[in-house]
Amino acid sequence: MGAVKIGILGLGTVGSGVAEILLRNKKSINQKAGSRIELTKVLDKDLTRNRSVDIPAEIMTDRPEEVLGNSEIDIIVELIGGVNPTKEFVKQALEARKHVVTANKELIAKYGDELFDLAAKRGVDLHFEASVGGGIPIIKSLQESLTANQIEEVIGIVNGTTNYILTKMTEKEAKFEEVLAEAQQAGYAEADPTADIEGYDAAYKLSILSNIAFTGLVDVNDIYREGISQITQKDITYAQQLGYVIKLLAISKEVEGQIEARVHPTMLPKDHPLAQVKEAFNAVLVRGDAVGELLYYGQGAGSLPTGSAVVADVIDIIRNINYKAVNRVAANNYKEKIVKRHNEVVSKYYIRLQVENGHGDLAKTFRILENNNIGIKRVIEPEKTDEPVNLILLTRQVVEENLQRALGEVKKLREIKEISNLIRVET
Repeated sequence: MGAVKIGILGLGTVGSGVAEILLRNKKSINQKAGSRIELTKVLDKDLTRNRSVDIPAEIMTDRPEEVLGNSEIDIIVELIGGVNPTKEFVKQALEARKHVVTANKELIAKYGDELFDLAAKRGVDLHFEASVGGGIPIIKSLQESLTANQIEEVIGIVNGTTNYILTKMTEKEAKFEEVLAEAQQAGYAEADPTADIEGYDAAYKLSILSNIAFTGLVDVNDIYREGISQITQKDITYAQQLGYVIKLLAISKEVEGQIEARVHPTMLPKDHPLAQVKEAFNAVLVRGDAVGELLYYGQGAGSLPTGSAVVADVIDIIRNINYKAVNRVAANNYKEKIVKRHNEVVSKYYIRLQVENGHGDLAKTFRILENNNIGIKRVIEPEKTDEPVNLILLTRQVVEENLQRALGEVKKLREIKEISNLIRVET
């Protein structure tokens, strides 16, 4: 068994998990890979700090060039995150004909096509299973197990932070700000939670899933994105009254050759499979024309779950090396596809209006909706009071553009104080 040497860039949460798995499961990994794995060099920006994993001091470094420039290293594992300087590190590794494994969803979403092309030209592999869903093997399933199918739809809870927050808001009847603070204390949310709660993280992951599922380049900037910061306890309560649960969903569909890709809070029926996913867990529902519906569920983040996906990629690359099958699963053969404009999307909607003095003259509101082809399925009418109250409308399937035009007219009415919230509904 020949030795394959590994270099790790970044020893944070995921990097520590990867190192722990490589060291703890070395014997079984060697057997499965068909080669002896050697952890050769590990980059950590702070060599003095305490770590959760015991790594020999002689292989530690705080200089990236000692990993990237080491001619003995065969596989670079990039776990720094972000785009700068990681993009240049990955390019440097690929240029030097080193295989790369990464968990970096932002890098793959923004620059994956460029990096996959470079990997193909240099005859090396670039694997990225851990970039979506932590330990859930969704990338490999779409790239290999489901290739006989025309994928019709991918819908997922792919951000554990927002799912934790929405779960606690539902179960504890707590305010968004309170649960966010709790999530930060528990380590589920960053000090700056913007990437999670405003949907950026989910949009990166949806771009990756869409590219693979529909073999078409879906620019992350073309994905409609809306976070959960506007979800209130009132919306949670009304959703429950209507028989729904609110989740932040990443949704991608191919309809008549166009890709519909969007990230936003969504109301799901309580018996929907994704409605049952709680806390920081992730789940992805895939619908194929031959296989039907499949649900992938598990821990979407964390040291060991994500580390598991990274090490699996390392083993896969070693097998490819041993059998001279590098680039066996191409990720650079996608074609440009049209991403559907968001105002053309058809959906059901929950609308919360704040109305003056109870009912007021709501006939005008319903007339505007009817004139714009907005069918109403359910109404929760407020009791008549001297204070502004909420009017809840649940629409039938409508075109987003028609709804937005109608709401533009509705908010000009004297009896409508504000349009408090608008949430899409999936069934």
